[in-house]
Amino acid sequence: MQKYSFLVYHKEYGTFLQDLQQLGVLHVIEKKTEISESIKEKYRLLNRYNKTIDFLEKLETEQDEQILDAEGFEILEEISQKQDKLENLKQELIANNKELKKVEPWGDFSKQIISKLQEENILVRFFIASNKKFNPERLSKYFTEIIYESGNNVYFIIIQKEGEKINIDAEEIKLPERSFSEINNNIQEIEEEISIINNDFDNYAKTSIPLLNKTRAIISGKSEYERVVYNTTVEADEKLMILEGWVPNTKKKQTEDFLNNNNILYIANKPKNEDKVPILLKNNQFTKLFEPIGKLFSLPSYAELDLTAFFAPFFMMFFGFCLGDAGYGLLFIVGATIYKLKAKKEIKPYLSLIQFLGIATVIFGVISGTLFGINLIETEIELFADYKNMFLNADNMFKLALVLGGIQIIFGMFIKAINQIRQYGFVYSLATFGWLILLLGGTVYLVLSKKGIIVENNILLYVILSLGGFFILFFSDPEISVLARIGKGIWDVYSTVTGIFGDLLSYIRLFALGLSSAILGFVINDIGMQILGSAPIIGPVFFVIFLIFGHTLNILISSLGSFVHPMRLTFVEFYKNAGFAGGGKEYKPFSK
Repeated sequence: MQKYSFLVYHKEYGTFLQDLQQLGVLHVIEKKTEISESIKEKYRLLNRYNKTIDFLEKLETEQDEQILDAEGFEILEEISQKQDKLENLKQELIANNKELKKVEPWGDFSKQIISKLQEENILVRFFIASNKKFNPERLSKYFTEIIYESGNNVYFIIIQKEGEKINIDAEEIKLPERSFSEINNNIQEIEEEISIINNDFDNYAKTSIPLLNKTRAIISGKSEYERVVYNTTVEADEKLMILEGWVPNTKKKQTEDFLNNNNILYIANKPKNEDKVPILLKNNQFTKLFEPIGKLFSLPSYAELDLTAFFAPFFMMFFGFCLGDAGYGLLFIVGATIYKLKAKKEIKPYLSLIQFLGIATVIFGVISGTLFGINLIETEIELFADYKNMFLNADNMFKLALVLGGIQIIFGMFIKAINQIRQYGFVYSLATFGWLILLLGGTVYLVLSKKGIIVENNILLYVILSLGGFFILFFSDPEISVLARIGKGIWDVYSTVTGIFGDLLSYIRLFALGLSSAILGFVINDIGMQILGSAPIIGPVFFVIFLIFGHTLNILISSLGSFVHPMRLTFVEFYKNAGFAGGGKEYKPFSK
């Protein structure tokens, strides 16, 4: 990144900003932490546009690409009003349905007739009594009519002259305000209104999305423009405008050509250690797919290495290890490939990621010998008979999880050493190299001596321990005194040994998740086989239904775990051993 400071005469500042926005390369340094009420209002309006466009896009109506000749804000207001009206109608519909349910037992009575009877001093009273309390003999002295009987209650009316007293054990119900037919008609009217509004929404989704997108882009540009003005420093009696920002090195020539052609006075500087430089990640097509995962934790600081390319292959492997079923992996690949044919451009990278994760799942399914929950090591299928000795059993998969964990931890320490050299200098990386000498040298020595490739030699072992220990104890912190370094080094020995041991054990989760996924698949198949033999015709039908349902559920549950746990291994174990600090802010250029 290159830091630019612009000095512009106030009368030319508006034109300069418009051209700069058109250029779209400058990440403006914001001087003020608070934003003005006017900008806040524009952000609120943008939020309304975002929600409305999302709402219309979910309607899955075929969209016209032509932009309507209308005002975007008027369309937004119309849609908002209809959304409010729809919400009120839905609430009204719920209330009417509840009222209908209460009135339904009393039938479609006429309230006018009841009122006319009342004018003639004849009352119609509504009662509910439980079956136990309802006593026809006791009620026989009154003019009683049973209207409705449910499982536990009896709904009945008593017709009496005004002033006549009755004594019965039943709950009197207030005369419903509306009859069954009135409420039912009202419900039909509400449903028709809802249907009309939904048709309007479909029409908006078909015709108005391009217009709303265009209007949103205009407001976004205006809000960004206003924000840049807000963060401009004004000097020399408001005659001189000063603006600062960052430009990627790849855009340096383009920026300076623009500035020189427009006679803009500027100063360009390289970033200093205290600068908060925005981050623009550079990854190839494969590792770019994993950027959203890395961003879930944090972007790197400017001086740090971007770890996306380093964790991406491990993440892919770990996902495959955890799911570990070749059949499930094939479904991922086929499903994502088919969906890609119709998917929107912004969705396709995620589908590509699913395809790569599916490939890893197929590979680890083949390694562990698991296909749709079938354990190929123990199966009697002749097709796999010659390949059984190539599959890894549970013990070997357990060891493989630890080996992969060890490789990622040591790989992370290498990255940490490189980061320390980049940020502080070579001497700051010596303690990390000391650990690498101890871990790698010790491991290589033990393996080679155990295999008989080299003879056991204590002097060689002592050299490895002494060299590694020297760097660890005397270069733990080059900025402090020698005695303090030794003390800090001893503490680092304790914390690193216990930390690495705990980190390594954490990778057992790869084996555990893969095993649980395989066991669940096996149990689903076992229950399915029992269903298959339970009945001659229905059995095979339910067998297929159960297998589809069971394996779908297993894929959903296991996929969630297979995504979350590798993410934890990346963000906790790998990032810690790689010395990742993060905290970078994303590069966002001032553009239209």
